[in-house]
Amino acid sequence: VQLQASGGGLVQPGGSLRLSCAASGSGSAIPFLNWYRQALGKQRELVAFITNLGSTMYADSVKGRFTISRDNLKNAVSLQMNSLKPEDTAVYYCNGGRNIPGAYWGQGTLVTVSS
Repeated sequence: VQLQASGGGLVQPGGSLRLSCAASGSGSAIPFLNWYRQALGKQRELVAFITNLGSTMYADSVKGRFTISRDNLKNAVSLQMNSLKPEDTAVYYCNGGRNIPGAYWGQGTLVTVSS
């Protein structure tokens, strides 16, 4: 299974970005699709996950600002990020599999929140 993430970029504080991730090579819906992020000098952290039944979880730091969604037919997951803050600056990774973290990782996409 391969995961391909896209959608990162530079945005001003308070702005929005949408990350997308498409999985290929899986014959069925991947149970967990997750977004992680890693800021410079920090450990990778779980941002949000969504199950194939639609259950979601968010890190406290992004609750109310980020929304995760998925398309089971396409094995795709998106992360809508609103009200972005400088502390959201990180490389964001798409992840998926039977657990959290799952076995499959995307290549990462850089999100920079700066004025």
